[in-house]
Amino acid sequence: MENQVPSFDSLMNPLLDALRELGGSGTIDEIYEKAVELIQLPHEVVSVIHNSDRGNQTEISYRLAWARTYLKKYGLLENSSRGVWSLTSKAKEIESVDPAEVTRFVRESARREQAKNQDIEKATLDLSPECEAEQGEEWREELHYILTQNLDPAAFERLIQRVLRESGFIHVEITGRTGDGGIDGKGIARIHGFMSFHVIFQCKKWKGSVGAAEIRDFRGAMVGRADKGLFITTGVFTPAAIKEATRDGAPPIDLVDGDQLAEKLKEFGLGVEREMVEQVTVRPEWFDHI
Repeated sequence: MENQVPSFDSLMNPLLDALRELGGSGTIDEIYEKAVELIQLPHEVVSVIHNSDRGNQTEISYRLAWARTYLKKYGLLENSSRGVWSLTSKAKEIESVDPAEVTRFVRESARREQAKNQDIEKATLDLSPECEAEQGEEWREELHYILTQNLDPAAFERLIQRVLRESGFIHVEITGRTGDGGIDGKGIARIHGFMSFHVIFQCKKWKGSVGAAEIRDFRGAMVGRADKGLFITTGVFTPAAIKEATRDGAPPIDLVDGDQLAEKLKEFGLGVEREMVEQVTVRPEWFDHI
């Protein structure tokens, strides 16, 4: 099935079209969802996981990251520190690109840089995909492996219980039992200490993707039992699942995928420790006044 995933260069124009549909800018997730919608890829292709043993990124997402990188180096995209990507003025003047031309330009630029610096490693880094600030993000893969391979389902449920408590939920209980429609627990979310609403949650320790069918089953189980639903997974949600979760006229379900869960664990220091690296800068001008 992986050989049916579009190549990174064939995703360049759909990516540009997706940004135009989004008004010229968008987050990585928004671009991903819109591009997949425009290409109309089947569920089986969208669900293919890149490096399934050590991560939860889909292959299409990985290749879109390469496409973003090449288009940025070609001068058509720019991104902010907040992870928002946007079209440059150059991109707004064209309707489409020749993927082969973009690829040739970027690779030749890297070779010229390599020849200039005689630094092969640097040239290689210059061509790495800029997806989600990749450098130094190996911890995500390690964490994903631990969550999916080392934790048993009961331990994973206790971890989610802890995360929800750290997030401000109260009366968080694990209630999962066979025949309960996949409901694993319930809690009460407090907003600014005044408002609260009952939440039913499901947590799935999955490697792959969660589809619309799983969201519909969960909604069927939660109707009439809570104000909102929360579906947490170590995997990813397909575009169809995301659309189903926010379908008009249906009880809303909030989705938390593996990357968002990893960020929460980092934020709360749950099994993830952040280290601040000291940076020392010498100020030569300071010594001029001694």
